[in-house]
Amino acid sequence: MKRLVKTTAFTTAAFLLVACSLLASAQASHSPGSISVVASTVPANGDVNPYGLVSVPKSKGSLVKGNLLVSNFNNSNNLQGTGTTIVQISPDGVNTLFAQIDATKLPGPCPGGVGLTTALVVLRSGWVIVGSLPTTDGTSATAQAGCLLVLDSNGNVVETFYGSLINGPWDMTGLDSGSTAELFVTNVLNGTVAANGSVVHGGTVLRLSLDGLNGAMPNLQAITEIGSGFAERTDPAALVIGPTGAGLSPRADLLYIADSLNNRITTIPDPVLRTTSAGTGATLTQGGSLNDPLGLAVTGEGNVYAVNGNNGLLVVTTPDGNQISHRLLDSSGNPPGAGALFGLVPVRGEGLYYVDDATNTLNLFH
Repeated sequence: MKRLVKTTAFTTAAFLLVACSLLASAQASHSPGSISVVASTVPANGDVNPYGLVSVPKSKGSLVKGNLLVSNFNNSNNLQGTGTTIVQISPDGVNTLFAQIDATKLPGPCPGGVGLTTALVVLRSGWVIVGSLPTTDGTSATAQAGCLLVLDSNGNVVETFYGSLINGPWDMTGLDSGSTAELFVTNVLNGTVAANGSVVHGGTVLRLSLDGLNGAMPNLQAITEIGSGFAERTDPAALVIGPTGAGLSPRADLLYIADSLNNRITTIPDPVLRTTSAGTGATLTQGGSLNDPLGLAVTGEGNVYAVNGNNGLLVVTTPDGNQISHRLLDSSGNPPGAGALFGLVPVRGEGLYYVDDATNTLNLFH
């Protein structure tokens, strides 16, 4: 376990955590393509509401290169902030349990327990890091700070990162250099629960600097606040709305953040080396087809893919801020597509993998 006060670190990283690429398929208002269901994301214990989605970059232990990991936020009773499972799904649709986490048997503190969020990263060294924003009854009134859980390549929790600036880890991306890594984590519980549904501006983006990735367990060197002041509030349907999707530009010189409540995508410059907060960053794009952007991913060409929480649209934005296409990925719920889309993984030559928590499936848009 690790508990740190706020510090900064100067580190370098040479490779992106996931090198992925998908060409924007159209320059029109609606991008063509088809959607196919790859597999159910529901494990044997009945957990639902898939949030996090990542591609496995290298085979190790139970992890198989090219498979996808999915974290579940709800339990079988559909209570938010109580999901405890990560499933591994192959491209041909085989679903296996990677981890089922027991909150009573953790190797370190995780305030409030376990409720796995969209914050999910897998490193080439085999370590899997997942965020927890737990509740006891599925409501925001019982939400607690949670932690980041570190699992080995066989799905065993080996340590927890908690306390200090970690408060409701909601989404995450990373930069992987092999023996070191930088994790970029959004947090949504800074004053949110106490505000009882009112908007507060306490959302943060943290950089966690890790080394020792080829050893017995990762070593957390430093936590640096690189973004702050993001709008956030509790919500009966979504539990919390705040800064969500996170993605690095191909050269890792910009960190893109989905600023959900302001219907915009913002950029934090120099995220790997900066030692101070950039506030809420600079706006890449706002409004247009964006409507509560949640999940976010960046392609090798630098295009930014975001999925909306209010209407189920995938929105494609160029590096210079032009929204060039949008596509309806989910039309269920009321309003259609509400709160269904989070994790995204673009894959060169294949299309875009995404989780749909209205149907509890891993889907492929191609």
